[in-house]
Amino acid sequence: MPAWLKDAVFYEIYPQSFKDTNGDGIGDLEGIIEKLDYVTSLGCNALWINPCFDSPFKDAGYDVRDYKKVAPRYGTNEDLYRLFDEAHKKGIHVLLDLVPGHTSEEHEWFLESKKAERNEYSDRYVWTKSAFQGIGGRPYIGGEADRDGCYMLNFFKCQPALNYGFLKRTEDWQMAPDDPACIETKEAMKDIMRFWLDKGCDGFRVDMADSLVKEDDDNKSATGAIWKDIRQMLDTDYPEAALISEWSNPVLALKYGFHADFYLDHHGNGYNTLIRDNETPGGDHSFLKKDGNGDIIRFLNDYLPKYDKTRNDGYISFITCNHDTPRPRRTLGYEELKIAYALFLTLPGVPFIYYGDEIGMRYLEDIHTKEGGYARTGSRTPMQWDNSANKGFSNAPAERLYLPVDPADDAPTVADQEKDPSSLLNTVKALTALRHSEPGLMADGDFEVVYAEKDEFPFVFKRGDLIVGVNPSEKKASASLPRKMEKAFEIGSVQISDASLIMGPQSFCVLK
Repeated sequence: MPAWLKDAVFYEIYPQSFKDTNGDGIGDLEGIIEKLDYVTSLGCNALWINPCFDSPFKDAGYDVRDYKKVAPRYGTNEDLYRLFDEAHKKGIHVLLDLVPGHTSEEHEWFLESKKAERNEYSDRYVWTKSAFQGIGGRPYIGGEADRDGCYMLNFFKCQPALNYGFLKRTEDWQMAPDDPACIETKEAMKDIMRFWLDKGCDGFRVDMADSLVKEDDDNKSATGAIWKDIRQMLDTDYPEAALISEWSNPVLALKYGFHADFYLDHHGNGYNTLIRDNETPGGDHSFLKKDGNGDIIRFLNDYLPKYDKTRNDGYISFITCNHDTPRPRRTLGYEELKIAYALFLTLPGVPFIYYGDEIGMRYLEDIHTKEGGYARTGSRTPMQWDNSANKGFSNAPAERLYLPVDPADDAPTVADQEKDPSSLLNTVKALTALRHSEPGLMADGDFEVVYAEKDEFPFVFKRGDLIVGVNPSEKKASASLPRKMEKAFEIGSVQISDASLIMGPQSFCVLK
């Protein structure tokens, strides 16, 4: 386990929307370098940068055309090496986004794979043996190559699936995971990882980590074997490099070699019940919504078994949001967000803050899709730095911006919130400072439920020697404490009477 993950608080940056320094309306690497002091001031000591590689940008960079080249709109490879260096000087680790399951249809590997003549890339992707032989139950394309075959897609038409083999094979064109061609695909991905690690990258967040081998078993054992092999490479050659999965199944992901796994918003799971439970009949029943009348037991029933099974294997990562998810401000106000972030930053594991969530940026509902974003586009709008033109994101004309900025008169900005001691931004800063100062709140601190009852508030739990209390509701709530304690941190109004914790509406506390 890389030692630095224990105290890591990540900041996710969508590079095209963070800070534009050359006036073309698109964020760039120089903009990230310029704002590293801001990242540090926020209390974040690690970055995850969404794909910044060469791409046609039909899926916002998740269609990679060259894994070893920075997209010119962001800068050059040398700019990214400099970003690593400048971040390290400030104590910030940097993860890049690895997309191992597919490439762009414009990648050199695929252009070669499409050729009729056999070559070293012919089996780098999943192909049938005839242009008239489709792929049942999977998206595929036929009739667009000189090669006589159809090729499998992972998602969009522009994303041909790389070939890691099929565990359960029912067709003669399907290769086994241990076929030399499938092993070559894995080795090519390891080569890409080595390239960036040797340049100063500190690891990778892995896109769709569970989907490499097709027709895998329920335990994803064939895909898992690939990641165990990659973890062995890291342990041997890059022991401080981190590997974090987009899997949302920590029992499997951590067993197969990932250091941490995202707790994603899947309908009905524990994370969903905390903050995004607005798909249920009768309204939003999220526990962290002040009038949701939520039930913490729904969260614990999902979370505790995962935590108990994985606490010795790695970390579960809570997120405020990400580039694929509607921003939490869509359903929560500032005071609710303070309580939500307080919970995420005090639970075990490695937390991630999505850029702009720390000021409560809105999810913009009615903007046109951009680069394959569709419903996700509203969470990818430019960072709101100040009240100058384009909210300080860019000096380009508004019509040239990658996406429009929030047009509302009360659109939150960093500059405004920095001046307000009670702002969401300053609350986040105080929370991250507390987390860094208290070993019990770090990723591996012990976790134990102290008080949690069905349909009741507050939720009280133990982290190391600390007690954390959470009352997101609009009503006063109380619980017994194991002993008399003192307040170390407080949001809202909290009182301690003998060994009783009395929490006012929408309150949070950490007790010593």
